[in-house]
Formats: sequence, structure tokens, C-alpha cells
Amino acid sequence: MLITGAPASGKSELAGRLAARYRAVCCSKDSIKEILLDTLGSGDAGWSRRLSNASFSVLFEFAPLLCRAERPLLLEGNFRPGEHERPLAALLSAAGAQLAQVLCMATHATRAGRLAARAHDPRRHPGHHDAHPGTQPAAQVRCAADAGSEAGFLQLSGPRLAFDSDAPRAPQLAILYTRLDAWGLACINIDPPPATHASIER
Repeated sequence: MLITGAPASGKSELAGRLAARYRAVCCSKDSIKEILLDTLGSGDAGWSRRLSNASFSVLFEFAPLLCRAERPLLLEGNFRPGEHERPLAALLSAAGAQLAQVLCMATHATRAGRLAARAHDPRRHPGHHDAHPGTQPAAQVRCAADAGSEAGFLQLSGPRLAFDSDAPRAPQLAILYTRLDAWGLACINIDPPPATHASIER
């Protein structure tokens, strides 16, 4: 399962919920990046982007090992359409695995507010340069502003599900759980959602 979307679109929180519900192995690009920041040091926004690239490379390198665990694998990060399809396709082919994508979205105003808050949050690593969202890939920024856009999804086979973090959380989670359960994931930790069965598959 892939949790993707623009920075500050709600990926990390959603990934935590899904990992707990489905007892999934969760691998986050930002977690890798923070290890690199602590090891190699922080720099300017350009350096942050280079470490993001390196973090994705590490994630793609070790994901096949994580696929050997007898648990679902959840990869979380701002994956880039047109760039990350090839390594993910190779991973899926080698593991004989299927992929569901969940695209987190939020309005520009919501994301700007979250990024501003992160820039002053002592728990957030300063090496991310959250105060400079303009350094993010344009396609990822656009996908958050247009909830009807396909721009943020990677061109890979499998279900494509949208999660609007500006909308009320409980109904959105209910819809998402319903679709993922139907896709074949086995729920381990029950977090009962409200009764709704509307589809959000693209």
C-alpha cells in the first residue's frame, strides 16, 4: 500500500492509523531522511531535496526485504508521478505483490497553515525546511489543490483511493476502510467506522 500526496496533506497521520488497523510494516521516507539529516547534517533547501532523493533510494532498496514479512507493507512519502513508477514497478514485480494507492489531499490554505506550524514545532526536524514549500515538486503541490485531479497518483495498476484531510475525518476513514477491506486487507485492530459504503476509488 502506498500513502502519497503533497507535503502537509495528512500522510503521516493516516499512515499511522492504517498501519495499526492492518498491522502493516510501515516505512516512511521522512523517517529515513531524518536519520540522514542527523548523520550528514542539515543544510539549505537544496540539500534537503538531495537527502529526500537519497531517502527514496534507500526506501526502494530495502522495501523488497520488508515485503518478505508476513504482513502488509505500507510505504509513505510524497512519491513523484513520472519518476517513481519504475522502481515501484520493479519492487512489485520482484515481490509478486499488488498495490493500492491512497492519495492524501488538502487545500493550499490548509497545507500552508500546517507547514507554518511545522516550521515552529520543536519536534519537527529543521532540516526538512518546511517554511519553504516552494522547493517541493510542482506536480505534488498541484494535486493537493485539486481534489478531482489524477495528477498525484502514480501510473501503476491497482486501486486508487483519495483521502481529503480537509473533510470530516470519521466518514473519510469509514470509506477508506471499506474500500481497503474489500480489496483484501485483513483488519487486525478494529476501529469501528460510521456506517457508510460510498466509494472513493478513482
